[in-house]
Amino acid sequence: MGALANQSFVKMNGIGNEIVVVDLRARAGKIEPEEARAAARPQGAPYDQLMALYPPRTPGTDAFVRIYNNDGSEAGACGNGMRCVADLMAKETGKSALTFETTAGILNCWKDADGLFTVDMGPPRFKWNEIPLAEEFRDTRAIELQIGPIDKPVLHSPAVVNMGNPHAIFWVDDVNAYDLAKFGPLLENHPIFPERANITLAHIVSREHIVIRTWERGAGLTKACGSAACAAAVAAARLKRTERKVKVTLPGGELTIDWRERDDHVLMTGPVEFEFTGRFDPALFKVAVP
Repeated sequence: MGALANQSFVKMNGIGNEIVVVDLRARAGKIEPEEARAAARPQGAPYDQLMALYPPRTPGTDAFVRIYNNDGSEAGACGNGMRCVADLMAKETGKSALTFETTAGILNCWKDADGLFTVDMGPPRFKWNEIPLAEEFRDTRAIELQIGPIDKPVLHSPAVVNMGNPHAIFWVDDVNAYDLAKFGPLLENHPIFPERANITLAHIVSREHIVIRTWERGAGLTKACGSAACAAAVAAARLKRTERKVKVTLPGGELTIDWRERDDHVLMTGPVEFEFTGRFDPALFKVAVP
């Protein structure tokens, strides 16, 4: 029947980023893409990302976390989802600081005095083959990529960065002036991105404030994407257009992003919200999983 049939879950959100958390530490079953897609149906628990907890693989970590997009693909990082996982694990263990392993590496999370959670997303990667891109660009602060007529492109010259996932950031004057639902899928699946990419429109309000909207790889339009907020903040600072610590406003709320100078790690701070608990009906997966 699969790993999710009759499995309990917790529905949460991180500034509107819809998150479902399942604890598979006792069952340890692998979630198949068909199951992940079925779980996101209206009869299940519609989500942007599903965070699956597994027993630790590395000594000193609290759990291994696999991250699934609602199209069944896997993601390497989800900052909003990691805050939700950290909140649940902190309540379970009584610990205010936790360490998780994902396919993108080790992530440290901690609860701040104001009740917000911070996730250390690690250092950004800028080399063309680390993002990855299909061809070499020596300077990834702006690559040759555009949508629209050659002489008058609608969007062009994005910065690209890997923040656990590939990201492309297009600088605009108004993030709501573009049909991101139309352009997002085209750019996500552009041949220059062999592993697809998250597509973000970013407006720099000041040296301490950025506004973004994101088409998320494997999930579509989202109210919030934590790794995209990190990528936009890093890309803006790299271009000397902002400071290294900024407020990032997303459709679902605000995050504080700090590209820490002493070790180049990117810290993301924001709230989490509990919504409800439930259990997946096995009937959801009868067609999806043989």
